[in-house]
Amino acid sequence: MAGRDPGADMEALIRRLRLHRPAPSPYDSSPAVTPDTANDDAGELFRPRRAAVLVCLFRGSAGELRVILTKRSSSLSTHSGEVALPGGKTEEGDADDAATALRESKEEIGLDSALVTVVASLDHFLSKHLLVVVPVVGVLSDIQAFKPVLNVSEVEEIFDVPLEMFLKDENRTSEEREKLEQTFTVHYFTYEKGNQKYMIWGLTARILIHAASVVYERPPDFPERRVQFNLPKYQKEYSSMALGSLPARH
Repeated sequence: MAGRDPGADMEALIRRLRLHRPAPSPYDSSPAVTPDTANDDAGELFRPRRAAVLVCLFRGSAGELRVILTKRSSSLSTHSGEVALPGGKTEEGDADDAATALRESKEEIGLDSALVTVVASLDHFLSKHLLVVVPVVGVLSDIQAFKPVLNVSEVEEIFDVPLEMFLKDENRTSEEREKLEQTFTVHYFTYEKGNQKYMIWGLTARILIHAASVVYERPPDFPERRVQFNLPKYQKEYSSMALGSLPARH
């Protein structure tokens, strides 16, 4: 893909991404406890809740790939006012992660699933609330057919940015954080449109760096520290555990 934006041939991009296979998830639920290994005092096993987000790509006016983002409502109890990908928690009745991402996108921004070609799932991520988040890549071939309808209780704005910006060391800052002797890099990307300035950071930035790396078939131009966390084994451990106290492994 060197020298040519993947958006130049959307059909070729769709074919290639359909062949992508994510790495095995480090956050799969623990297997059932057998009588030999059960700990009656420990209680119920912890099984993390699952969520999915839609990395919705379309071709911009200059032929570049762009991704749809939202700014969350300032009235929400969590992540209020932050930039996010459309998506949310898995609900009973969702057939798979793609169904979750598409349902949530319809609810949040009025995106008709019939307009989206789902092409791949990406590596799994863990949110600070211990949700296993699955990014689902979809291609919106006809951006003109998409007429956004925002659920104002959840979304204040919808906008789009070039996907490749998440591989470039431009309009990016970072900070190092340390937890339990493990060092993390937290990335912050700024994007300006007219008088608006958006900050894309945290989990959303991590997902988009990964998505861009898969789509453009190259690593970012900056160093990236990724850490995987060990989930609590039992539910009672989770009740008092914040992400910052999770043991980590490279």
